[in-house]
Amino acid sequence: MTDVGAAHPGASTPAPDVGRAVVHTTGVEKTFGTGPTAVKALEGIDLEIGQGEFVSLIGPSGCGKSTLLRLIGDLTTPSAGQILVNGKPASRARLDRDYGMVFQAPVLMDWRTIARNIELPLEIMGFPRDERARRSGELLKLVELEGFGGKHPWQLSGGMQQRVAIARALAFDPKLLLMDEPFGALDEMTRERMNLELMKIWGQTATTVVFVTHSIPEAVFLSTRVVVMSPRPGRIARIVEIDLPHQRTVETRELERYFELVTQVREALRRHEPDTTTMDELEAARIRAEGLG
Repeated sequence: MTDVGAAHPGASTPAPDVGRAVVHTTGVEKTFGTGPTAVKALEGIDLEIGQGEFVSLIGPSGCGKSTLLRLIGDLTTPSAGQILVNGKPASRARLDRDYGMVFQAPVLMDWRTIARNIELPLEIMGFPRDERARRSGELLKLVELEGFGGKHPWQLSGGMQQRVAIARALAFDPKLLLMDEPFGALDEMTRERMNLELMKIWGQTATTVVFVTHSIPEAVFLSTRVVVMSPRPGRIARIVEIDLPHQRTVETRELERYFELVTQVREALRRHEPDTTTMDELEAARIRAEGLG
């Protein structure tokens, strides 16, 4: 049963508008492989994410949080259950380009300038050149990279490259942004700075965000809700409502309520001991099932 954290007096984060759910999953399961080598990654995932929410998925390695993100993005299909994005099957939402995706590696094309990397989705979609240039200019300003449009990825720092990846994901104004540990490879100071940047971008775009992370402080700082997942097979163990002020700043991390929420998430994770299946085993099962290896 899902344990929903109680609201804190003075909460300023509004409850999700369930009548306008962006993501709705019912009884979702995912098993990689068949027979004795099969690995069940997810089981009984029921989750609803409202418009404009920022929801983080957190749990032990191998719990299936990245798998759940990939299912929402239609990068793989569920073994059971249903996933709706903006009221339609995830496969239809992908074709309709309802979401953008950002991964841990920026995956930029070194031979294209920063502006042309951002424009790539629009180029594929057939947008006119002047419209692509206008949109990339807007996004460079949004991620505070004005003046870098003519540079190439190898000329930018890791944090700057990840800002380009976020800008590219937002190029066609998706209603949903899926982010799989986008700051995991960055040093702590850069990561905290990118958290602030992402908060600013989220506030300006009102995009719904689903964010995978291993960092409890990061999840609490960024989110409106934190979904705590159990070890494999991943289930929703608890949903913690994050009732911090909507505008997050460096001072937010010094609030007593922030530390209380970090403790809540940490304790929810500690209640579940992981089994002996390692992340490598789960990944190997996924690769075999999807014919990637």
